[in-house]
Amino acid sequence: MVRENQIPIEGACAWLGADMQDDPRWRFVLSSDDVAELKAACESALKSGIPWARMTKADFPLVNLPAKLADMAEELEQGSGLANLSGLPVEAFGDGLRHVWYGIGLHMGQPVCQDSKGLLMRDIQDESQDTDTILGHKLTARDGSTFKSSKARTLSNNLLRFHTDRTDVVALLCLRQAPIGGVSRIASSATVHNVMLQRHPELAALLYGPYHRSRLGEERGGEAMSYALPVFGQRDGRFTSHYSRTYVEAAQEMAGVPVMEAGHWQALDMLNELADELCMEMTMQAGDMQFINNHVIYHARTAYQDHPGNSIDQRRCLHRLWLSMPNSRHLPEDHAVLWQNVEAGALRGGIVQG
Repeated sequence: MVRENQIPIEGACAWLGADMQDDPRWRFVLSSDDVAELKAACESALKSGIPWARMTKADFPLVNLPAKLADMAEELEQGSGLANLSGLPVEAFGDGLRHVWYGIGLHMGQPVCQDSKGLLMRDIQDESQDTDTILGHKLTARDGSTFKSSKARTLSNNLLRFHTDRTDVVALLCLRQAPIGGVSRIASSATVHNVMLQRHPELAALLYGPYHRSRLGEERGGEAMSYALPVFGQRDGRFTSHYSRTYVEAAQEMAGVPVMEAGHWQALDMLNELADELCMEMTMQAGDMQFINNHVIYHARTAYQDHPGNSIDQRRCLHRLWLSMPNSRHLPEDHAVLWQNVEAGALRGGIVQG
């Protein structure tokens, strides 16, 4: 009998970076009519006086653009897992830009919280500060050194390793790009799984078992809490992978967490090596909107440099949404510790509010 951890993932989600680079299936462009529709919806929302974070889909009325957004949602779930929508004139919306971005998100899925305080839209930029200490998320390693959380690493200009976010789809709107670096690196986790299965099946099998992860103070219960979750999973022939090495490394610094064996570290090393080998790269420009299905894609970022002396409102900046998708897949039962509800189309993901 063939076990699920011996079955390669087939279909459009299993792609090679070299092939995807110029593939048009994941590239979408706003037309002039689309932009006009967004401007009208923005004006309507601003006139009503409703804050962007309290909007519903009805508060941001769109008529024709939702058909294009539905095609993107289909590509995200049934296709490559990647969609890029370009052509948003970010400067044209002024104070209404967050309404526009959140409104697009509402017509794609349901935005979910990105921290324990109910944050629905995060600005991804270099804050040039000790983020962990300010937010009370500081973790000290066993050797006494300071361990930087995933959030602190995200809000810096350093590279980000391949990882997934805890949501069906992560959506990024680029307001400003850095003059040097800040390149998006995107890899099919299904292809990483398949190649590892071919080259190192024993390591692939380990990734179907539980890995302990720290909550790093970002969820209820504080940094003393951890949970166990597999990196790979399948249900009904559909694949999912949830992976962030930072959380695994942080858990290993915590008392009471089982010490990982060498083979488990080797499996994580191999995952990263394959993602690096098989990925594609793209540099987002102002007005680009990138949507990534975390179940089938790992994403990373190269380090970057802003213009010297820039104030924070001139630095590289992306607006991030986490979306629970109505067309999402079933997930394995042992993934409920992260997702709460593992049924297809369920409202899930994000940070549970206390």
